[in-house]
Amino acid sequence: MKKIEAVIKPFKLEEVKEALVEAGIEGMTVTEVKGYGRQQGHSELYRGAEYVVDFIPKVKIEVVVSTDEYLNTAINVIKESARTGKIGDGKIFVSPVEHVVRIRTGEEDEEAL
Repeated sequence: MKKIEAVIKPFKLEEVKEALVEAGIEGMTVTEVKGYGRQQGHSELYRGAEYVVDFIPKVKIEVVVSTDEYLNTAINVIKESARTGKIGDGKIFVSPVEHVVRIRTGEEDEEAL
């Protein structure tokens, strides 16, 4: 099992969600986050004063998949549906998942997904 964490632009969330569901990948956790990468934030003007916004609003999607086939599908779907071609499109991180338990039923690992 693998956990995919994707940090994307907020306006791309619905498109990514729909593409994942269409690919047969259901269930995700979404968190509103702030951060920056290469774009290093940006400057804004407010009431005549310029200030720097260090952290850009982003959305983090977390998905756990049971097989490498689903892993590759999810990565490709996220890459294609979240891409704008502009700086700040985001990142995808993949980590191993050792154990999963569904609290309600007690099911474990793949059955818990």
